[in-house]
Amino acid sequence: MNHRERTLAVLNCQPYDRLPVVHFGFWPETLAKWAAEGHLTAEQARSWSDGNATDLEISARLGFDFNWSSAFSWETGLWPPIERRVLEELPDGTRKVLNGDGAIVLEKPGIVSIPTEVDHLLKGRREWEEVFRPRLQFVAERVTHSRVQVGADSLPFAAGGRELLMGERDLPYGLYCGSLFGVIRNWLGLVGLSYLQVDDEALFAEIIDTVGELCYQGVAAILATGVRFDYGHFWEDIAFKSGPLVNPRVFAAKVGPHYRRITRLLRESGIHIVSVDCDGKIDALVPIWFENGVNTMFPIQVGTWGGTIKPWREQFGRELRGVGGMDKVVFARDYAAVDAEVERLRPLVELGGFIPCPDHRIPPDACWENVQYYCDRMRQVFG
Repeated sequence: MNHRERTLAVLNCQPYDRLPVVHFGFWPETLAKWAAEGHLTAEQARSWSDGNATDLEISARLGFDFNWSSAFSWETGLWPPIERRVLEELPDGTRKVLNGDGAIVLEKPGIVSIPTEVDHLLKGRREWEEVFRPRLQFVAERVTHSRVQVGADSLPFAAGGRELLMGERDLPYGLYCGSLFGVIRNWLGLVGLSYLQVDDEALFAEIIDTVGELCYQGVAAILATGVRFDYGHFWEDIAFKSGPLVNPRVFAAKVGPHYRRITRLLRESGIHIVSVDCDGKIDALVPIWFENGVNTMFPIQVGTWGGTIKPWREQFGRELRGVGGMDKVVFARDYAAVDAEVERLRPLVELGGFIPCPDHRIPPDACWENVQYYCDRMRQVFG
């Protein structure tokens, strides 16, 4: 079996030869640290991105089979993006920047993680109609100019990328279907989004419907070309350690129908694995996703709340799959902690339809040798 075949077999609860050993990428600071320690070159640290040739090289050196976050990502957001501008330089070197989502953020020297948001361009209907809605219409260029990255091969969709997707491949490869709510939170901010659904319910619904229609049209256009994908994939990040950042009833009523349309389209094209990337405690959202065609939860953060696939499996059966749920914090400890984590995962793997994966990007405190040891142990235990 190759990695693609065994991955689909595991998720479909079919026989397989061994469990794939997968990851979800790295924080840039992690790669910079590993380069300083001599495990990587500085060029590898700079050139890495999900699923590219450098990602394959680093994965192989650590012992991973592949990065789950490998998908054809077309332009699902603002097109063209809002022009990035530096609005103010502060005395300590911090810059106040208007980014491509229309958020005003503080960028601090030497910090490459998520910046602090201090304001947002989108306030109400005027900014929506003048700036945002025109940038959320489907045009063919959203797809044709986007690059297909399959292993070490990278080509624009309209210049060889489509043919690349039609060929045989050893690794699973997904179709990114967009974000139906999380991206709206990025434009408005959590506070702005929360107020909008009360202050202007019609605009709130119009924004969601516009985004949903854009994602539907893009997925439909891509699938109509006859290309093959192994799974569909959404991104949201709309939960934190205590639960969702959106009222589940609102999410089910306003966003659920758009998920249903897109997942139905995927299944009509033979794509039966549909995953969603959402951090935090997602228990209250899982039933909504599942009822609307999303059957694979990712990355199932363990966090302080002990996230796990087990209660969802008990509720929904084997149609509910999972990728993730491995507590990445053990990479900063020792071999004994890694051993304990692998043993904790054993009964979850035995449930079927579940592939362990670090529950987010591997962080800067991770020890290179501990990550290698984890990959070795996974093969020993689940091979």
